[in-house]
Amino acid sequence: MSEKKKFNLEYEIKSSPRILYSFLNEANGLTQWFADDVSVRDQVYTFTWDDETQRAKLITIKENKLVRFKWLDDEPQCYLEMEILQDELTNDVALAITDFATDENIADRKLIWDNQIDYLISTLGA
Repeated sequence: MSEKKKFNLEYEIKSSPRILYSFLNEANGLTQWFADDVSVRDQVYTFTWDDETQRAKLITIKENKLVRFKWLDDEPQCYLEMEILQDELTNDVALAITDFATDENIADRKLIWDNQIDYLISTLGA
C-alpha cells in the first residue's frame, strides 16, 4: 500500500466565517453537505455515507476559524483540516481543505471535494 500524501485545496465561499463555521463543526451543519448522517459524542464524530461509517476525533478547534479531525482508522500522520480564511482588506472568505490520499487517489479526492464544496455553497445559498 502506498503512503498517503498531504494535499491542499482552497475554495472561495461567499459567507460569513461564523455561519460557515457552523457547517464545519456541528453535526447538523455537516449532515447538510458533508455526510449522509453525523453524530457526535465526546469529541468523536461518526460520519455515515451510504451505510459506510467512519469515525474521527476532533483534535483542533478554533472558533469561526478551523477544525481538524483525526480519522480513527487512518495512518497516524493523516488528518482532515478545514480552515476559514478571511482576507483582511477585502473581507473575502475562503475555505482551505487539507486532506491526505495516495498518489493514485489524489485526483479523485479533489473531484469529490469539488463536488462537496459545490454542495456546501448551494446549501449556504452563497
